[in-house]
Amino acid sequence: MEEPVFNKEADHYKLVYQEDIGVVTPFLSEELNEKSIALRIKDLLKDLFLSEAITKYIFWYYTPMALSFSEDFEPALIIYDCMDELSAFKFAPPELKELEDEMFRKADLVFTGGKSLFEHKRTRHHNIYPLPSSIDNEHFARARKPGNDPTDQREIPHPRFGYYGVIDERFDVELVSRVAAEKPNWHFIFIGPVVKIDAASLPQGSNIHYLGGRTYQELPSYIAGWDVALVPFARNESTRFISPTKTPEYLAAGKPVISTSIKDVVDPYSINGLVKIADSSEEFVAAAESILKNAMEEMWLQTVDHFLAGNSWDKTWTSMLELIRITLDEKNKLFTRKKQHYV
Repeated sequence: MEEPVFNKEADHYKLVYQEDIGVVTPFLSEELNEKSIALRIKDLLKDLFLSEAITKYIFWYYTPMALSFSEDFEPALIIYDCMDELSAFKFAPPELKELEDEMFRKADLVFTGGKSLFEHKRTRHHNIYPLPSSIDNEHFARARKPGNDPTDQREIPHPRFGYYGVIDERFDVELVSRVAAEKPNWHFIFIGPVVKIDAASLPQGSNIHYLGGRTYQELPSYIAGWDVALVPFARNESTRFISPTKTPEYLAAGKPVISTSIKDVVDPYSINGLVKIADSSEEFVAAAESILKNAMEEMWLQTVDHFLAGNSWDKTWTSMLELIRITLDEKNKLFTRKKQHYV
């Protein structure tokens, strides 16, 4: 279920199937307070369950905020897939921490999107596992093959330093500004939407290029034209526990990577010699010059491929599915024992 869309029509929802996944989007007639929105989404969700005859189901939460409209349902299992410390993000709702406390009480199974987030949350639940995001190796490996540079990137000179993803409060404005100013012949390409921050506050210059959002399918063609890929995250509360999926995606694309010292990038990528770490402009320039002077050798690519060999969505899903089956089986056994006890 997606976030609601507000328009002038009467409340309704749209259900669109993408292969075997149904995507539900609620449409609400007007935006009121959070409590009113939750009640109206709850009604639409009940309508969905009736029309689709849904009687056996699991609730899989990515945000505790969804508890506000789903508390009247009785799923066979509740999964909390905790991908970030959402309460540390800019404009996080004040009730988020309280709802996450409730989420941990209700959840039967918890996944975390990285190792550091797992360490931070592990004492809050008895059945919690770290399962970082996986990658589609084949998709990003397309960037290793020569192809046509996208039109809006074609005229940008080399060397090119590229980034894709949301540009928000996690973006290290100071680092990018300083390096771009010190190295006017180096060009910085940023792909993605600007969210929750003023675009005017971002670094500006003739060698800084904001291309806007691009589709997942388009990314390899852009990455192919970069010399170095970036993870330019500031070190603050919103990045304390993140595990950037773009790191292994860049590596699968065969690109050298420079990142700030994000904990889940340092371990395992930096300690295995796959990524260079730079928190200051001096460190960044030194790392970049080393990469540009010494093209990444075939041995490095072999090391990358060996490291990523066990990283796939199929493997992650298989692990998740096994844990779901075990948890569901244990829950059913417990229910049966309680039922027999009261009989």
